[in-house]
Amino acid sequence: MRDWRGKRYWLVGASEGLGAALARQLSAAGCELVLSARSADRLQALADELPGPVSVVPVDVASSESVAEAARQAGEIDGLVYLAGVYWPQRAQDWNAEQVEAMCDINFTGCARVVGAVIGDMVARDRGHVVLTGSLSGFRGLPGATGYGASKAGVMWLAEGMHADLRHTGVKVQIANPGFIETRLTAKNDFDMPFLMTAEEAARHMFELMCSERFKRSFPTLFSWLFRGGQILPDRLWYGLFARK
Repeated sequence: MRDWRGKRYWLVGASEGLGAALARQLSAAGCELVLSARSADRLQALADELPGPVSVVPVDVASSESVAEAARQAGEIDGLVYLAGVYWPQRAQDWNAEQVEAMCDINFTGCARVVGAVIGDMVARDRGHVVLTGSLSGFRGLPGATGYGASKAGVMWLAEGMHADLRHTGVKVQIANPGFIETRLTAKNDFDMPFLMTAEEAARHMFELMCSERFKRSFPTLFSWLFRGGQILPDRLWYGLFARK
């Protein structure tokens, strides 16, 4: 069990949903937080309700300059949790270039920007903790998830590569792969969402992962078996299951 007292964590994408719920969990555990997102007002409202020490550092993860300045303001940290993301349900037939590019840029490239701003210092100190947020949708191609699934697959691969390089060092890398979470983003969906979780439920799963020595956690567990098992299914079976008109 990790001792959170006195630890300093930078949460990027903390203004609402899973990020805000996880901030509440970490603050209650005694962690000092640096909260980042684009909305300073939402961040401050969250900071005002947390029991522990909190700093608010607005950031636009689509901007390298903004990320560099936010990292400078955050200062030395014990851990980073990347939770920022955007989402629009979208089929390839309905391709919206602006939306697809935004999903790729915020969800994946933004993640790489933020990780790149802190990983060098962690490696130099041989101490640190990086937690990234993937998705069950990143395991294999799905209908209606053109940009989102691809962006999350990139985040998952990034975490796997970093873990392979750093697993015998003092820098720990973890990846959380949630299913459907009840947020402003999933409210855009017009289809059934099995095993829909509240943000608080998802944050509990993520916090348990962060307290453990495991590399990854995919949840809800029963729902995740479908996606993890789907990686070994022949194409005909997988796409026959999910991609019917």
